[in-house]
Amino acid sequence: MYKIELYDTTLRDGSQSEGISYSVFDKVRIARKLDEMGIHYVEGGYPGSNPKDKSFFSEFKKNPLKNSKLVAFGSTRKAGVRASEDHGLKSLVESGAPVVTIFGKTWDLHVHDVLKVTLEENLEMIRDSVKYLKAEKCEVIYDAEHFFDAYKSNPEYALKTLHAAEVSGARLICLCDTNGGTLTSEIISIIRKVKEAVKIPLGIHTHNDCGLAIANSVAAVEAGCVQVQGTINGYGERCGNADLVPIISILKLKLKKDCISDDNLRELTEVSRFVSEISNMKQADNQPFVGKSAFAHKAGVHINAMLKNSLSYEHMDPALIGNSRRMLVSELAGKSPVLMKAEELKLELKKDSPETKKIVKLLQDLEHEGYQFEGADASFELLVKKTLKEYKKFFEMEGFRVIIEKREKGKIYSEATVKLRVEDVQEHTSSEGDGPVNALDNALRKALKGFYPKLSKMHLSDYKVRVLDAKEGTAAKVRVLIQSQDEEDSWTTVGVSENLIEASWQALVDSIEYKLLKDSKPR
Repeated sequence: MYKIELYDTTLRDGSQSEGISYSVFDKVRIARKLDEMGIHYVEGGYPGSNPKDKSFFSEFKKNPLKNSKLVAFGSTRKAGVRASEDHGLKSLVESGAPVVTIFGKTWDLHVHDVLKVTLEENLEMIRDSVKYLKAEKCEVIYDAEHFFDAYKSNPEYALKTLHAAEVSGARLICLCDTNGGTLTSEIISIIRKVKEAVKIPLGIHTHNDCGLAIANSVAAVEAGCVQVQGTINGYGERCGNADLVPIISILKLKLKKDCISDDNLRELTEVSRFVSEISNMKQADNQPFVGKSAFAHKAGVHINAMLKNSLSYEHMDPALIGNSRRMLVSELAGKSPVLMKAEELKLELKKDSPETKKIVKLLQDLEHEGYQFEGADASFELLVKKTLKEYKKFFEMEGFRVIIEKREKGKIYSEATVKLRVEDVQEHTSSEGDGPVNALDNALRKALKGFYPKLSKMHLSDYKVRVLDAKEGTAAKVRVLIQSQDEEDSWTTVGVSENLIEASWQALVDSIEYKLLKDSKPR
């Protein structure tokens, strides 16, 4: 048994996040991923509430999880119905999940105003439900809903609800800050008092309405809780649930709690991004530990210090959780990142050389115009190599034209024509596309593929536009970032102009040039 149990509720609480809607296939994929990572409990949902969750649990009857325990979630029985006759409880047993978590009311406000039953009847609902599930050979976790609000309102009755679950056979009681309004100092104080009154293990389940879910979860462990419930990336209703990603990192690396293996910890960044992708939610760049910017350094003073000792501006080694350090190239960074990038590219560049000063000055001028290279490494590499005259052009552009036409039934068509020259051969090619950028991409590659067949292996994977000065309205400059990829790699390029098509064209040409440069390098 691990000292600290990790309990994931992404597939139930996380799915209640605005903008998330999992298919059965999505839920199965996430559950398998969490199982591979060694999360101890994976809550799959409420099998009695909808056909989707029922199908989900059926999948694991045939192919059980290998490392994690699958959990079915539900509530105590309805008032006036025996537990053995309650549809919801029966569906939990029929799900085949080895663990069942049920929530019950601990706050007298909810008992009176929501359930509309007596305080004693609520206690009997808890006792009867836990006893029934235990008799059906289920491991029972009892979620004490709204516990901290309940304790602050009526501590005597709140503890009675816990005792009802304890004496009836619950293995663990999880204390829930359901409204997310409890302060960390209150969490610690209340848990210490509960530990004096309850003998079975305690868990913690917090919400982030005050931005304290992670801090409250960690404090609860320090106060004696042995199970932490949360979601990957903090997904959940309203402001979300406690984010298991930083919680796992803090427990393992800061508190030295045995909650996950070192090998599985190194999967944390990949798992966070996997769940983000399946959830169709962009991962926050500044997400602690695993975000793209979590170990990114931009200021020149910081970078200079980092080159001497990584501990100067990092609290840990990012490799421990599968992330990586990034030195951002910007007008703030000075010479250090330029020199580092040149070293990566195997280019001879010295700190006080005229070439270095020229690149830094060019970088500052371009960023003043609106370029941003910290997220466009491919464009930066081209910039450096062209400045150092280490780059031979693969083609010469002579011009392009884009026509946008609205035809029958209101459908929009885009056609692009490009003129270019490869050595002494001129190409004049046109192509249609779903939009002007797609049409330009198709035409450019069509013109070049006879000379460079490997271009057929690349495609655009993302396209972003940023208005740089909104007060200028439609005359404002725009920054376009294009992400491209092939079978081996992905890269990002940038373009800036008052004309959206021109900015897109700049980024598009850079993307093609980078692909050709990459393929020409000796392997």
